[in-house]
Amino acid sequence: MEIVTKIAPIALALIMLGLGLGLTGRDFLRVINNPKDFIIGFICQLILLPIVAYILILILNLPVEIALGIMIIAAAPGGVTTNVMTKFANGDVALSISLTAIISLISIISVPFIVLKSADLLGVTNISADITMTAITLKMALVVTVPVILGMIIRKFADNLISSNLSIINKITTALFIIVFAAIWIEEREDIFNYLKQAGFAVLVLNVVMMILAYYIAKFFTTGMKQRKCIAIECGLQNGTLAVFVATQMFNDITYMIPTAAYALIMYLTGFALIFILRRSN
Repeated sequence: MEIVTKIAPIALALIMLGLGLGLTGRDFLRVINNPKDFIIGFICQLILLPIVAYILILILNLPVEIALGIMIIAAAPGGVTTNVMTKFANGDVALSISLTAIISLISIISVPFIVLKSADLLGVTNISADITMTAITLKMALVVTVPVILGMIIRKFADNLISSNLSIINKITTALFIIVFAAIWIEEREDIFNYLKQAGFAVLVLNVVMMILAYYIAKFFTTGMKQRKCIAIECGLQNGTLAVFVATQMFNDITYMIPTAAYALIMYLTGFALIFILRRSN
């Protein structure tokens, strides 16, 4: 876990910098101008997803470490690749960008709260002694909030340069995501299939159930098909690098990262399957 512990904060900071480079003030104003779709997506991802995850771990009676690992990935905001996946699905890319950006910024408070509350409910006691709500929030702010704001400032003063190279930036952030999870799989290669056996079914169920649930909730409350697609994808693809960072900062046990590693593999398989279905439904 030593390599992952070292590279996860750097990779996450660079990924969030890339997210900031892709943002403008319009992405935040859009929420004010059309709040209904955003609020539904926000509720589905920030509130409903952790609730569904907690119900699932109780039903499946999972080991505590796996259960809390699932809560960590459920607490994470949408991944930066959700914007690209939403575009592939012919969904509302603007809404996807707004959801990813704002929930990512809020995550410095929401993620520690959900994870620490879940740890308390599950009876987990081996949290690092120096980890408190304030401590993990500050650590997350350094690798989430600061890079996003820095990216937006750079975009403000070099808009033409950044705009013309956004596709390259997106490819770099995707590559960083792959590097983090490749490191996990390489470091734990002897036990990885045992880990997948422990957590694979649970994260698959969570992923599929949440995408279906989000889609049909959005069907009743949002403005159209494009918004449904966006919200379903946002609730199915999480920021795995952020989840790894939180797990490495709070625990000294690789087991807590198992669900994140499993989810990172599964979410793209189910994500592309969902896109295939959604594109055919146009």
